[in-house]
Amino acid sequence: MEYQKAREYIDEAHRFGGKMGLGAIRRLLSRLKHPQEDLRFIHIAGTNGKGSVGAYLDAVLRQAGYRTGRFVSPTLYEYRERIQCSGEYISREDFGALMDPVAEALEEMKRAGEELPSPFEIETALSFLYFKEKKCSPILLECGMGGLNDATNVIGTADLAVLTSISMDHMEYLGDTLEKIAAQKAGIIKPGSAVVTCRQKPEAEQVIREVCGRMGVPLTVADCGEAEVFEADIRRTRFEWKGHSVTIHLPGAHQVENAVLALAGIDALRKKGYRITEKEIEEGFARTRWNGRFTVLGEHPWFILDGAHNPDAARKLRESIEMYFAGKRLIFLFGVYKDKQYEKIASILAPMASEIITMETPGDPRALPAAELAETVKPYNASVRTAGNLEDAVRQGRMLAGEEDVIVAFGSLSFAGEITRLASRLL
Repeated sequence: MEYQKAREYIDEAHRFGGKMGLGAIRRLLSRLKHPQEDLRFIHIAGTNGKGSVGAYLDAVLRQAGYRTGRFVSPTLYEYRERIQCSGEYISREDFGALMDPVAEALEEMKRAGEELPSPFEIETALSFLYFKEKKCSPILLECGMGGLNDATNVIGTADLAVLTSISMDHMEYLGDTLEKIAAQKAGIIKPGSAVVTCRQKPEAEQVIREVCGRMGVPLTVADCGEAEVFEADIRRTRFEWKGHSVTIHLPGAHQVENAVLALAGIDALRKKGYRITEKEIEEGFARTRWNGRFTVLGEHPWFILDGAHNPDAARKLRESIEMYFAGKRLIFLFGVYKDKQYEKIASILAPMASEIITMETPGDPRALPAAELAETVKPYNASVRTAGNLEDAVRQGRMLAGEEDVIVAFGSLSFAGEITRLASRLL
């Protein structure tokens, strides 16, 4: 199947798939002869930090000679970014070719009158075929949402389960308390897995401990407060933690926490027989890049892109701004989806800015209209205006900013790719 036809086929699945649960993807994988059963996994769930932790682990494992697979959600710049082998995106040819057996299995399911999978479930199944074909091991598998009922949780077990920072998000699907959300995230924990997590809020950590105890699996809680930081600026951070000495180049006040969690994961993998030297750890961390999370797109003025789309991520963004740009004049470009806690995000960040420009992605039905978002922002900052589209927002931001000021675009990862392209052209 040609790549574009394969994409159209998956897009069409929005019409017939999407019911919560693992029944549909299990039946699909059964018809594909269970490719996931021949793979080894590192399973990653959490509200914030999944991509950064996955990027650190992937870089270290590749440095150690492993042919990693990576399933990323959400993607920023390119659809094929979600399925990677050794850091390379799946090719258009491979994607199209692997869609043939998947489509054949889906047609069989239609004829049998069975519940059909969602686009995300189809992509997950296709990724398993790809990773098996390319002989990838291990696979860094990111949950799309939640964990317990996430399509990725169809796997039987994992060498390592990683639980990043857990906070309130997707409440309509995962539950209206932190305990319920943590229980969903902890649903990826299975017998035979080692488990690592960062310091969580007490109610979330208690849930994780209870699940690990019930499953009889070892849990490591990585405390970034034990890290000794020697240098920290927007270009690099150098620190030590439990005998590891690393330098990271992902900026953000939260990145030490993500890096420490990844180090705990590496220690757990070593206990399971993975061969990783300290030199490979140091080089892997130094090489790690992950865009869309406090990413510097320009200087004079500074232009920062951050995917903060929930209150916890907004607090971390505020900490990073205070860490690197204390006393600077700030111009915010703010756009968000309708189903997010945008008033809470506004209450956390809006008071910091001199000017705020609200924006929306044209043609995206999930996008909150810029005018509606502006009304939400006004009680927290009256200096707010709207933009007709993303390009208009970037142009307005650049017009308002002096050479020493800071422009920060945030609220959704959905526009990260376009904002990056616009910034390179307009700054």
